[in-house]
Amino acid sequence: MKLTTQVIRILLGGLMVFASIACFFNLGNPEPPVGKMALFMNGLMASQYLLPLVKGIELIAGLALLSGFFPRITPLVLLPISLNIALVHLFLDPKNLAIAFFVFGTNLYLIIQHWSNYQSLLKIR
Repeated sequence: MKLTTQVIRILLGGLMVFASIACFFNLGNPEPPVGKMALFMNGLMASQYLLPLVKGIELIAGLALLSGFFPRITPLVLLPISLNIALVHLFLDPKNLAIAFFVFGTNLYLIIQHWSNYQSLLKIR
């Protein structure tokens, strides 16, 4: 189980680092979004801060996952981002749904693996 958790942590961390670096340095030649996804991406770009903020958090969290620093808190930091990735692709871009669910699923797996560490946070007095 521990080896599986490490492999998943490294895969998710590598994907987060790759996605953020590809966005920051305009690597590759992605096809332009169409329809509702294009409208959504135009809104993100119009905000001028949201996409760089999310990609910066992805980069920091991805590096933390790859290096093994803060292995218990990093999946919680990534949870809103991975949930948003899954929901955006579920509703706006279903052709890339597999990778979105991979990101969300691996993030949930890491949270479940560290669930005992969160028990004190969720305790009602």
